[in-house]
Amino acid sequence: MSSKNKPIVQEKSSEKVAKFLDKNSLHKKDFAEMIGVTLSYVYNLIDDTIPFSTRSTTLERIATVMEVEPEVFEEYKIPQEPILIDDSIEFFKDVMKEKGMSVVNFLKAFPRKKRIDIVDMLRGSLPIPIDFKELLMIAQVLELNQEDIYSMWEKRMKQVLEANGMNIYANAALVNAMFDCAKKYISLK
Repeated sequence: MSSKNKPIVQEKSSEKVAKFLDKNSLHKKDFAEMIGVTLSYVYNLIDDTIPFSTRSTTLERIATVMEVEPEVFEEYKIPQEPILIDDSIEFFKDVMKEKGMSVVNFLKAFPRKKRIDIVDMLRGSLPIPIDFKELLMIAQVLELNQEDIYSMWEKRMKQVLEANGMNIYANAALVNAMFDCAKKYISLK
């Protein structure tokens, strides 16, 4: 039988995940935490004892950790909710690429409880954190300097202030004083 006549069988989603975990020596428990599900759910997904997830959030998280597009899973339906395109997040992804850092290795650098937030940030459903220390943690993992992170934080804080009703232009003196104080506090001035 020639190879031309063989039917093309798409690899099942459960097999893709199982191969990824093996290839990256990633424990199922770590993977479960990264995508926000239980360990038994991961076992069921891989063992094919339950239908593979059709939930957009779960599939996008799996795809983010695996560094693939969610469309590689036949179960994925394009969601109607908008995805955040954040310059800071794109910058983080570019730095990861430059450093040859996989998403899995990036995630492993964070406390277990933070990993799912980082996954959601990378997939575009969460903005960068407004907590400067959390942002600093990301910077340290990526070996970025405090000035780079500070400008991202200031821009994010201005978005938060505006989104909550503050006219940052009419209150420019106050806003500038707040940020001058913040710069002094973190020793950038």
